[in-house]
Amino acid sequence: MTAVSDAWKFYRFGLLVTGKGEAEFAHTFFRSLMESGRCSFEVIRRIGQRSPITSEKRKLRMVGTGKTIPDRDANEIGLPARRYLQQSETFVILLDDLEADRQPIHADVFARYRESLDALLPPAMRTRAAVHFFVVMIEAYYFADADAINDALGTVLSDYDGDVEAIPHPKNELKRLAPGFDEMTDGAKIVRKLDLRHVLSNPDTCASLRSLFKWCATAIQLPQSDEFQLVDGLYCPITGSQIDSR
Repeated sequence: MTAVSDAWKFYRFGLLVTGKGEAEFAHTFFRSLMESGRCSFEVIRRIGQRSPITSEKRKLRMVGTGKTIPDRDANEIGLPARRYLQQSETFVILLDDLEADRQPIHADVFARYRESLDALLPPAMRTRAAVHFFVVMIEAYYFADADAINDALGTVLSDYDGDVEAIPHPKNELKRLAPGFDEMTDGAKIVRKLDLRHVLSNPDTCASLRSLFKWCATAIQLPQSDEFQLVDGLYCPITGSQIDSR
């Protein structure tokens, strides 16, 4: 029997998410990639946000028991990722928000999540799992496609003039502009209308989001083009490092 050509393979992405909104509608966020007919996205677990382990006592306890990661990380991150990746043509993405107060520890947060995956994944699976961040949260990207907000909330906004990943607290800004904004109900409406090609149309903005999309596009072997500005656009130096390992 002739092997199936890579051009006809169908890939599935399992999402490990930290936020309540992402758990409900993060899979819809990737609609622009799913339109290729090559992939699907599904949330496999909400894990809760993690921070770097700074307690020396906790580190010593882990070393004393021969553990490299906390049991909670193994049970909620590493093991679910391994189970999902045991299926063929699958990938795992751990998605967290990188709020403004966590940006100085970006590399350390990334390292904790990455270790939680790598400690439980055999080497052959590690490049099929990645850690990425919404900066500063998923609501930031709404401001790059104001039409999606306007259609959902009846506002009259224009696209944000600048890099939306630099907005300090986009959720609070939405509540100011549209009193009564609900991150779950209204967020789901906006995400269904959000055009990620438009959001990523400026190569000088959204480096973290572009790193995520570049990793996904490379994983499913989509031809690289100016779509999402994947050829010449900016990437996050921390999460973008995973692209080269694909």
